[in-house]
Amino acid sequence: MSTRGIRNIPATPRVISPSPTPSEQGASGQESSLYNGPTTRSAARRRLGATPQPAPEELDEDEQRARSRSRSPIDQRTLRKLTSRKSSSTANTANSLRPSGAEPSNGHMPSSKPDDHLFPPTPASTGGGWSWRDFSRSPSPLGLIPIHRHWRTFVHKHEVPRKALHVSIGFFVIWLYLSGTQTHAVCPYLMGALIPIAAVDVLRHHWAPFNRLYVKVLGALMRESEFAGYNGVIFYLLGAWAVLYFFPKDVGVMGTLLLSWCDTAASTFGRLYGRYTPRIRRGKSLAGSLAAFVVGVGTSVFFWGWLAPTKGPLPGDENFMFTGALSLPRMVADAVGLEPAKATITGGLALGVMGVWSGLVAAASEVVDVFGWDDNLTIPVLSGLGIWGFLKVFG
Repeated sequence: MSTRGIRNIPATPRVISPSPTPSEQGASGQESSLYNGPTTRSAARRRLGATPQPAPEELDEDEQRARSRSRSPIDQRTLRKLTSRKSSSTANTANSLRPSGAEPSNGHMPSSKPDDHLFPPTPASTGGGWSWRDFSRSPSPLGLIPIHRHWRTFVHKHEVPRKALHVSIGFFVIWLYLSGTQTHAVCPYLMGALIPIAAVDVLRHHWAPFNRLYVKVLGALMRESEFAGYNGVIFYLLGAWAVLYFFPKDVGVMGTLLLSWCDTAASTFGRLYGRYTPRIRRGKSLAGSLAAFVVGVGTSVFFWGWLAPTKGPLPGDENFMFTGALSLPRMVADAVGLEPAKATITGGLALGVMGVWSGLVAAASEVVDVFGWDDNLTIPVLSGLGIWGFLKVFG
């Protein structure tokens, strides 16, 4: 039979890509010359799983570092240890209290540790409601007060408006002293301001719309933990009233000045340099304590060494406990065989001892934790007790 009328049909050329697909590879990794029909996606995935994967490309050290920086989404900072179930539940509770639309600070998910200024105070787990331990205002979260989200550095981190008000109270006390106002005359005004402020604070915790209006108006002067906690002004007024009412004039004035200036100095320098110094306790660093000590010494020298002698005597100064002299108790002087004249120091030496003691008292009262109470209450009371007790023995 003749094959003259039969035409030879050439084979269709195959285009092979530089990187052969798994379907083009055999079990041994060689190219297959056989034609494979269309396959489904599931079959291709199964064939891909059974096919040896290509070896990873070898990169030099510089290229590996470049790719790891550009491709890896993992934060290169040190990862924290896994948290316990209890801390996870605390984080879930804090997230449930965060208002809708609020973002965690720095764009990261909030950690389960409540010391990163991300968690609002939560009610006591037992008894249902607030406990006296919830009076503490620290730590301060982020995302509850609108102005804190817009002014994170000026209002939230450095608390400039709040600290300005805190420091101004000290200058107001100096003005009252120079005007001849007695400490007992100031106490009724402090109590008159304390009662309505405390009543308003209780009201806002029972009426959510009023609380939102309250923090919108006064948010720049608040810490965000006070959104669900009590305002620090309440404890400030209560501490100032206690030290001015129960102690002599000079001790009361010094207690208020230490509250106004030493607490602000400790907070400011603790936030700026606390990371570089040892931590004394949670939220308290050596840098903040040293700042409180230095400001306490300066405040004591300023009041007893310059203000009272140059601007006085004023009404009530005759009742000062510190009159420029310190002496050992008679029993101690007799026990060591010292005459009364040799057991007494006066002038600059006595003022220096008084200044150092005031600084130590200010730093200690700022660091100590008394049942978790607010430091606006504990600083003036403890400072007044420390100075009063020292002068009672050596004054």
